[in-house]
Amino acid sequence: MKPFERKFYYQPTLELAKALLGCLLVKETPDGTASGIIVETEAYMGPTDQAAHSFGGRRTKRTEVMYGEPGVAYTYSMHTHCLFDVVSGEIDQPHAVLIRAVEPFSGEELIAKRRPKAKNEIQWTNGPGKLTKALGITMADYGLPLDKSPLWITKGKDIEPEHITTGPRIGIQNTGEAVHYPWRFWVAGNKFVSPKTR
Repeated sequence: MKPFERKFYYQPTLELAKALLGCLLVKETPDGTASGIIVETEAYMGPTDQAAHSFGGRRTKRTEVMYGEPGVAYTYSMHTHCLFDVVSGEIDQPHAVLIRAVEPFSGEELIAKRRPKAKNEIQWTNGPGKLTKALGITMADYGLPLDKSPLWITKGKDIEPEHITTGPRIGIQNTGEAVHYPWRFWVAGNKFVSPKTR
């Protein structure tokens, strides 16, 4: 499983958010390797997007990585969860794509051990905080390049355009008109997408 080269991530953010669907997200840890097929993403469009952490050009220790090259990991805490975004956009264009759900592909035993309270395998990875726990993605992965171990993305399944659905993003209340932007993308009919999406 050869990782995508960095040039893959230089696509326009909305195109990248769709191109990531069907791709395989892999994380190596001392406990083992687990992976999942990306089935849901959300695009965040930087300074002009009220829902983005970098809205208005906000530049903090947390958002700094988004101002660099695309194709690196942007991890951050949301409540008690670690969430994982792929940095997109060009340098000084702080865009990102949230990986919102994956379909487990390998390392299921390890995933089950990490998600003991999940009622079934669907709940292992059908949300952005769930999938990071399942795959072992943590805040320590902030800034890691996504074209080499231990965290990378590679070719998975081909998803035809007609099988991609789009709609408003989830959990971004109080963001003005941005709450309505159809910048969430998911694989139609996949049981691992977020419950609200299905």
